[in-house]
Amino acid sequence: MTTLLPDCPLCQQHGGTLLWQGTHMRVVEVEDADYPGYTRVIWNSHIPEMTSLSRHGRELMMEAVWRIEETQREILRPDKINVASLGNMVPHLHWHVIPRWRGDRHFPDAVWAPPRIAAGQEPPEWAARMQAIRSVMRRYQDRLLETLNALPRH
Repeated sequence: MTTLLPDCPLCQQHGGTLLWQGTHMRVVEVEDADYPGYTRVIWNSHIPEMTSLSRHGRELMMEAVWRIEETQREILRPDKINVASLGNMVPHLHWHVIPRWRGDRHFPDAVWAPPRIAAGQEPPEWAARMQAIRSVMRRYQDRLLETLNALPRH
């Protein structure tokens, strides 16, 4: 039985652009111009913590996170990948998988910290780097679907 709460945004909405939907979780792309490839794994039921899941559920969710990280490394080639499960604002179990590049507006701080570089003040080479990353986004999404479709379905 799936538990959904009426006042939880992740129970009521996808939480981003839906890329993949499984029985227990979904994967969405977060629309963030500064961080192409920012991907979120969201458990479908309203569960606050990883330890609320069975061992199988925990292993399944983390396998999805690792497959996303691996795909980001392979296709997007970031300098670093941030993996985080906070839930302070939305206590519905979800993981953020965020590709990071030296020179991004927040680097080396978290994407939720105040930016070190104001929007529009990025160095000239930054636009070329973002264009190159955006040019492989379709390949990233296709590869991600391929690897997520190989996850166990039960």
